[in-house]
Amino acid sequence: MKIGLIAMSGVRAANPELTKIGLTLPGFVERSDVIASLPSLSLLTLAGLTPPDIEVEYREIRDLAAEPEAPRDYDLVAIATYSAQVLDAYRVADMYRERGVPVVMGGLHVSMLPGEARARGITAVVGEGEMTWPRLIEDFRRGALEPEYRPPAGAWFDLADAPMPRYELLDVGRYNRITVQTSRGCPHRCDFCASSILLTPKYRVKPVEMVIAEVRRIKERWEHPFIEFADDNSFILRDHYKRLLEALKHEGVHWFTETDIAVAEDGELLDLMRESGCRQVLIGLESPVAEGLDGIETRRNWKLQRLPDYESAIRAIQSHGVTVNGCFVLGLDGHTEAIFDRVYEFVERSGLYEVQVTVMTAFPGTPLYARLKREGRLIRDEAWDTCTLFDVNIVPTGMSPERLQWGLVDLGRRLYDRTFIQARRERFFRDLKRSRALARAANREGNADAS
Repeated sequence: MKIGLIAMSGVRAANPELTKIGLTLPGFVERSDVIASLPSLSLLTLAGLTPPDIEVEYREIRDLAAEPEAPRDYDLVAIATYSAQVLDAYRVADMYRERGVPVVMGGLHVSMLPGEARARGITAVVGEGEMTWPRLIEDFRRGALEPEYRPPAGAWFDLADAPMPRYELLDVGRYNRITVQTSRGCPHRCDFCASSILLTPKYRVKPVEMVIAEVRRIKERWEHPFIEFADDNSFILRDHYKRLLEALKHEGVHWFTETDIAVAEDGELLDLMRESGCRQVLIGLESPVAEGLDGIETRRNWKLQRLPDYESAIRAIQSHGVTVNGCFVLGLDGHTEAIFDRVYEFVERSGLYEVQVTVMTAFPGTPLYARLKREGRLIRDEAWDTCTLFDVNIVPTGMSPERLQWGLVDLGRRLYDRTFIQARRERFFRDLKRSRALARAANREGNADAS
């Protein structure tokens, strides 16, 4: 028996003009290349749960597309996809189903809209796949595959039970980042967020020894791996992460993760991040002005409350030698066309090492999608191919959709101008050198006082 695991990877704008003009900008291209080169951790994890008597093969859709004919020796096909790629995923599924090969599909999109997959004769895997994959495999062996699999109501997966992902299925030469999950969930509830909070309300972490074991397995295959923590928000449980980073210090790897602005409050944690190999954190700042932030975080309006701390927090993090990739969402409710200049000015003023700009995107299953649909502000309903973060498919409150699309490209040109990028790089290293000199001077004074 053989299972084909197919990852729908890559970033592609639906708007051909945006692809031609916008996504050829250096910053967009760099980030797209990084995303496209990440393997599907969910499929590698399911491979780790698959009984050893079943052969599994991991493939990327872009590789299959380049071949004269897709592999024919699969008994079952499993596809992981996001909204932007789901139409392509359905086409692949249709091709295999026409050959008589059953197809199962999971991921956030399918979890939010399982009926869409079922209507095409695809078995939908809803929620955390680890909880249903073993039963699905047994049903398949018996010839009794069900139309849908979902965990029991209120149940969630304990990361202490996670299998070792099958990293050996990957081609070593093609990936520039390898993913490891250290946590799942996020304590915040941003209305536009299409991440694991849609699958589980509970924030939880993977035991330190399991994370280190995964890192070591990766090091067996990649001599100098760059690891991306596949987390929605690392460092929420500070004591746990300090133990993890202490252990990670001895592994000699470089890594990247996503977190929130509160990480700047803990100097000890920031030191451990740098010492353990952290090169960059990605932080969703969303808006440099209060307009747009109000109401994004639906529980406590947390991001609006943190706005006055944004610039000092960026300086604090970068003073420890960890660069910040600040992410902004254009076209939020309350944004006018002035937002494009406000973002540029904030990046220039704050000294952000790297920046990412996207447009407000309504993903299925999010509060934002439900609200914009009620308000009649979706340009095309169920236009999943536009859920790329770069294509405008909503009617903003403070400008036209056309101006939002134009503003994204124009702002991108300015932010990713090579001279502007170089100036930010030089400022980072200049400020880092100054902060280290001040730290050394403070240590000398402290030692002199002690003596």
